[in-house]
Amino acid sequence: MRVAENFPRLRPDIESIPDYKAGARPKPVAGITTFKVSSNESHHDPLPSVIDAITNALRDINRYPDPSSAELVSAISEHFSVPRENISLGTGSVALCGQIIQSTAGPGDEVMYAWRSFEAYPIWTQIAGATSVQVPLLPDESHDLEAMKAAITDRTRVIFICSPNNPTGQISSAQEIENFIQSVSPEITVVLDEAYVEYLPGDMRPDSMRLYREHPNVVVLRTFSKAYGLAGLRVGYAIAQERITAALRKTALPFGVSNLAQVATAAALKAETELMERVEFVQRERTRVLDVLRAQGWKPEESYANFIWLRLNEQTEKVYQALEEAGLSVRPFPNEGLRITIAEPEANDRVIDVLSGLV
Repeated sequence: MRVAENFPRLRPDIESIPDYKAGARPKPVAGITTFKVSSNESHHDPLPSVIDAITNALRDINRYPDPSSAELVSAISEHFSVPRENISLGTGSVALCGQIIQSTAGPGDEVMYAWRSFEAYPIWTQIAGATSVQVPLLPDESHDLEAMKAAITDRTRVIFICSPNNPTGQISSAQEIENFIQSVSPEITVVLDEAYVEYLPGDMRPDSMRLYREHPNVVVLRTFSKAYGLAGLRVGYAIAQERITAALRKTALPFGVSNLAQVATAAALKAETELMERVEFVQRERTRVLDVLRAQGWKPEESYANFIWLRLNEQTEKVYQALEEAGLSVRPFPNEGLRITIAEPEANDRVIDVLSGLV
């Protein structure tokens, strides 16, 4: 048998596309309970009503899911008082990021975002063959919207504003966001990536639904993976004018949102009061952890998400190793810092204990 001397041809830039780094599971440590605080998941169990909805849907898993996700789209439409045509779903908001870029940008075009921010942005941009424009954060770890405005060129096709920002937890104010949108050409798509918006106090949130209605180039991007506690089911949604959502539906993976995911997320919307009680718990724990760390001598910026960010620079690896040895998996960004999810009090207490000896 002849052995092939060559391999199939792949795109030459595929090898240079960075891998998406998911939060690692903790390594076993003898004698102690380990905690995963690396992925910004909810540590709460799913609500009973959500479990019931999933259980009842199990008998239909031999069938393809509704490709239009009609029940879930109707639930989102009613919840936010927006037309069904203005809603598009994806397998998590990360998939929708890719769909937005594929719908707006290609070779020769530019995709702009703050850096550091959500690490999927450069991956999807490179997959589309477009060029990333990364604008450094301000010293307080928030978006430098003035610098982003100055970086716009005639090649700019889409701009992502991640607020609260992943991984730094900082926000741009509602007025700053609105001023920025008003200054951008309506030919450029502006994405308000609000994956963590539920953890932001209501009076601090931008009126995103008004902004998308008033500005046809605005996309509001949200997810059921964080506050709604359904990370394992992979459902995100975009709200925008129909010209954009129609393009997102064309670039979506067919049957990507499973039937189990559709019924679970619709049930979660109905139980939002209970879910927001869990959000308030995370907010209280976040404040407690930040207050204690500051008293210890750390200097974290405020966070408005379900995690905290420690800018550690060259000390990142040392602190990461200490936490890992204590049974805690956190998300490291080499030579930059650590993102630590706010989880159950026992996990948060151990983070505090470990960090107390490292100041």
